[in-house]
Amino acid sequence: MLTDRKPRLLFACAEIYPLAKTGGLADVCAALPRALARAGIDVRIMLPAYPTALEGVENARDVSRSTDAGRILLGRVPDSRLPIYLFDQPDLFRRPGGLYQDENRRDWPDNLRRYAAFCHAAAALAAHGDAEGWVPDLVHVHDWHTALVPALLASRGSTHPPTVLTIHNLAFQGNFPMHDAAGVGLPEALFNAGMAEFYGQFSFLKAGIVTADRLTTVSPTYAKEILRPEHGAGFDGVLRTRANDLAGILNGVDRDVWNPATDPWLPHHYSAQDLSGKHACKAAMQRELGLEPAPDVPLVCFINRLTHQKMAGVVLELLPALAGRGIQFALHGEGDADLEHGFTAASGRFPNVVTRVGYREDMAHRLTAAADISLIPSRFEPCGLTALYSMHYGALPVARLVGGLADSVVDAGDAPIPRAGATGFGFAEETAEGLLAGLDRACAWFARQHTWQRMVRTALDRDFSWDTAARQYLKLYDELVLGFEADDPPGDCDCPLSEDTAIRSTRSR
Repeated sequence: MLTDRKPRLLFACAEIYPLAKTGGLADVCAALPRALARAGIDVRIMLPAYPTALEGVENARDVSRSTDAGRILLGRVPDSRLPIYLFDQPDLFRRPGGLYQDENRRDWPDNLRRYAAFCHAAAALAAHGDAEGWVPDLVHVHDWHTALVPALLASRGSTHPPTVLTIHNLAFQGNFPMHDAAGVGLPEALFNAGMAEFYGQFSFLKAGIVTADRLTTVSPTYAKEILRPEHGAGFDGVLRTRANDLAGILNGVDRDVWNPATDPWLPHHYSAQDLSGKHACKAAMQRELGLEPAPDVPLVCFINRLTHQKMAGVVLELLPALAGRGIQFALHGEGDADLEHGFTAASGRFPNVVTRVGYREDMAHRLTAAADISLIPSRFEPCGLTALYSMHYGALPVARLVGGLADSVVDAGDAPIPRAGATGFGFAEETAEGLLAGLDRACAWFARQHTWQRMVRTALDRDFSWDTAARQYLKLYDELVLGFEADDPPGDCDCPLSEDTAIRSTRSR
């Protein structure tokens, strides 16, 4: 029974910045727990013990309840100081290469076993707590890597904490051959069409969708889109059966990491009140990239994964057209090997086109700060953190308005007067022509510098605070753990959540 203490939340994920990152999932799983902790939640993160995590976590100690499998270490996340559990099974996670792939970017052949073991460990911790007596009241898991946790808890048939599954990208499903899944100690009840079977394969994500008490995804529009076949990735049918339990909550921007007024990676700082630092960032980046230092020429960036989803192939095809438009274009990203090679080969043909294949966090920050325009074409987009970061740094997006991009980017419309609150330029068609039309509109507005600077200031002032998202998650948690009463109800209040929000429950375990 909980009385007069903070509710305990286990937050299980496969990535968290700065300990382990391949994309936006790591940013969300770093920032959201901090916002929840500010709101009065006793939140503890759980992560596989990758080498980078073992090196980066602070003051780790063993809190395992048994020695049957891997150890459970408890330490602190650097910077945020939040408690974090590391599941340490060396044969599964202590290896060179990436989180999910080897040095040659081939998926680890034992990913099924790796993340099934992680889910088993997380479910055991959720059900029984650690050796020091901390037991969660609620479990929040993220994407396919942890989606088996709700299913494993449900299979126990006894009282267990309620579960929330957040789907960050429905395209990544954790599907494996059924005969392989049968060998990793999973309950037989999962191996049927009503649970984890998905077109003859075993699906981590489907198991979570079917068994989690609540489902969320990372924007309101994407939550609606995935109920339709064109965006449902084969799961639209099962998701429609859970539609009443599905909510879309837009991600936020971590101002401790992404803030042009304080960002340690920027050569100059700036704000909506003083844009001189942004102009200086642009000049510095032009020099770094070998571009002409021309303040009146739009600097257009594409900072994204080089994948089909992000329309990177379309951007590659458009390089000659982009070069011919009198703009400066800079790409920074990694992904498909053929696309990486194509961009590298093309970059030397045009003096106003620069590509930096690979990914460095500092370069992403500095290029976003320098850019005037950020290209964000997507065939689908659950949230679009790149768009949030771009607006927050005054790089106005040219975005295909799907998913979270439709929820965050306010299209300027056509001259002579931009739409109220305009922060970017949208297009609808999944084509090169649509992208070029959006870019041409942006460049036309860029030529009207007085109006452009006003739109930049509007974008910089947009509030994408994680506290806003945290209020919505708290409301969802409140519905799950019956009897929770917040002294300052999170609901739809406009005030920031207090540091000492006390939430009490009489729900018996």
